[in-house]
Amino acid sequence: MPPLWAVLALGCLRIGSTVDLQPQLASIAFATNNPTLTTVALEKPLCMFDSTVPLMGSYKVLLYVMADLAGSRNTSIQDSNKTPLRATFQQTMGGRTGPYQAAAFDLTPCSDLPSLDAVGDVSQALAILDAYLIRVGDNRTCLWDPNFRGLCNPPLAAATAYRFKYALVNVSTGLVQDESLWSDPIRTNQPTPFAAIDTWPGRRSGGMIVITSILGSLPFFLLVGFAGAIALSFVDVGSSDGETTTTHNAQITQEAVPKPLGASEPAYASVNLAPPLDRAEVFSSRLQD
Repeated sequence: MPPLWAVLALGCLRIGSTVDLQPQLASIAFATNNPTLTTVALEKPLCMFDSTVPLMGSYKVLLYVMADLAGSRNTSIQDSNKTPLRATFQQTMGGRTGPYQAAAFDLTPCSDLPSLDAVGDVSQALAILDAYLIRVGDNRTCLWDPNFRGLCNPPLAAATAYRFKYALVNVSTGLVQDESLWSDPIRTNQPTPFAAIDTWPGRRSGGMIVITSILGSLPFFLLVGFAGAIALSFVDVGSSDGETTTTHNAQITQEAVPKPLGASEPAYASVNLAPPLDRAEVFSSRLQD
């Protein structure tokens, strides 16, 4: 792999008319997985507009995105007055009806580019990559965030070809100073079909096999725990019934204990309703006999 400074030197040699220049995919030295399903990393137009920019004035670069349709290579990004188009992602249905502005950044002269000697420093790597690369489709919140302000750069559609163009705009006048060609079609990756996913254990790593085994045995342990809970509930019910029976017998035993002598007993009414015999009449009748 060539060193990074050699890769960037090729970009700085692109000085001259922008008629023959177009946005390029970022080098593998910067982005190893590019494009992805929803993003495309491009090289910024380093030194591309240096020959056309006057010494005085302030400029910025606009990045336009458009789906690769019939005639998209010749689509203009400015009106007859050289005013850049301000169409958004939503207004163009994601670039299907025309180009939209996806990003805007300051034009950095070649002499002011950060040194790549510090690219190995973690604290400086992000700033260095931001100076050399622009990622299309890296904002996942701008479409639904009501507080978002600025250019919306939402994810691209998977398995879709896009074209990209840079436009140099004079900040003072708001007019297009120069522009690149439309890029060649760049297609985002296609999702892997579910049927094509290899599930054979021999193709899995040791960690994946361990995780799969644990998840496979988890229902068994859950079933054992559920059965144990049911058994414990029956044991608890049996213990409660035994305690209830013992308490009931104890109450009966206490009630059956005889009371001490001399205790008053309740009086019961006689059930014999016949009148009592006269003892004098019975005694007299026995004397007569």
